[in-house]
Amino acid sequence: MLKRIIPIFLLIMGLQKAQAQLMEPYVHQGEVGVSFGLAHYFGDLNPNSAVNRPKTAAGIFFRKQISNYIGIRVSGDYAMVGYSDVYSNNPVQNVRNLSFNSNIWELSIAGDFNFFEFHPGFEGYEFTPYVGLGIGVFSFDPYAYLGGEKYYLRQLGTEGQGSAQYPDLLPYNPIALSIPFTVGAKYALNGRTNVFAELSYRFTNTDYLDDVSGLYAPDAFPPLPDGSPSPAFLLQDRSYETGSSIGIKGKQRGNSLQKDAFATVKIGVSFNLQSYHCPVPVSNR
Repeated sequence: MLKRIIPIFLLIMGLQKAQAQLMEPYVHQGEVGVSFGLAHYFGDLNPNSAVNRPKTAAGIFFRKQISNYIGIRVSGDYAMVGYSDVYSNNPVQNVRNLSFNSNIWELSIAGDFNFFEFHPGFEGYEFTPYVGLGIGVFSFDPYAYLGGEKYYLRQLGTEGQGSAQYPDLLPYNPIALSIPFTVGAKYALNGRTNVFAELSYRFTNTDYLDDVSGLYAPDAFPPLPDGSPSPAFLLQDRSYETGSSIGIKGKQRGNSLQKDAFATVKIGVSFNLQSYHCPVPVSNR
C-alpha cells in the first residue's frame, strides 16, 4: 500500500511544482471593474433593519494587488435609498407618516483580503472569497414629495435648523463619512475576466440620511402671507395625513442616539491587469 501511495504523492508534488513554475512569470497586478445591484437604508424610519423595496446601486473600482492575498481598492459608488413609515408594523410610526428618498454618491478606499490565492487563468486558483474594510466620504440630500412636487428637506430645516427660533440648531452637513465592510466572492472566467458578487454594509457618522433625528419644532415655520401653512410646515410633521397630528413642539421626532446606515448588494464584472516577466535563468556552477 505504501509503495502505491509514495509515487502518487510524488506525482502530485511534481505537478504542483510545475504549475507554480508556470505561474511564476505572470504577476496579477489588479483589476478594474463595474457592478450593479440594490441598495437599502437603515435608520430612524427603519429601526428594526427590515428589508423593504430596495433601490438601485452601481459602482466602479480599481484594485491594486499588493500580494496574492492583499489588495487596495479605490471605489466610486452610487446608491439610491429611501423608506417610509407606512412600511412599518409599528402603529406609532404609521401615525408619524414620514418618508424620504436620497441619492448617495460615495468615494472610498479599502483594504481587501483574499482567503485563497487568486491567479486568473490557472486551474485551481480561479476562485476566492474575500473581505474588505475601508473608509469613505459620501454626499446625500434627502427629499420628499408633497402634492406631486419634489422638496429637498435639508433646505427646509424640518427640525428647526437655521431658523430664528432655534439659532443654535445649524443645518446638518450633506457630506458624511462611511466605513464600508464588504464580504464577497469572485471567479475568474479566464485570464482576463472575472465575475463577482458582494455585500457591503456602511456605518456612517450622520443621523440625517432620512432627515429625521431630533425633535419636532412646528413653531419654526410661520404661515405663508395668505395664511396657509408652508410646505416646510406640512413636511416636518405629516401625521395630519393619518387623521391626528402628533408634531408637538419638543416631542421626539427621531432617535438621535443611533446613526443611520446603508448597504448594497451587487454583482459585477472585472478585468485583470497582469504583466509578464521573463524568468531569471539559474546559472550552472
